Amino acid sequence: MILKLYGSKECHKSNYYKTFLETRNLSYVFLDVIDSESNAEELRNLYDNRKLNFPTILLGKKKLRNPSDYELNKWINKLNES
Repeated sequence: MILKLYGSKECHKSNYYKTFLETRNLSYVFLDVIDSESNAEELRNLYDNRKLNFPTILLGKKKLRNPSDYELNKWINKLNES
């Protein structure tokens, strides 16, 4: 499973999710949408409104925008089962 976190290193919520994933020993790719226009464009392509809706976590094809801990754990567990 490829897990991607779209965010910004200055965003406290993005940093929260980085810590969340790291404390659970989950490997992920952090894509800074402020420092990289290509990362920003990739994130825009995920949304019909083409806005930089971050933080967004992409688990396979499942897109989570600012999920609760419960919701994020639920989808991580669901994808690990498949």
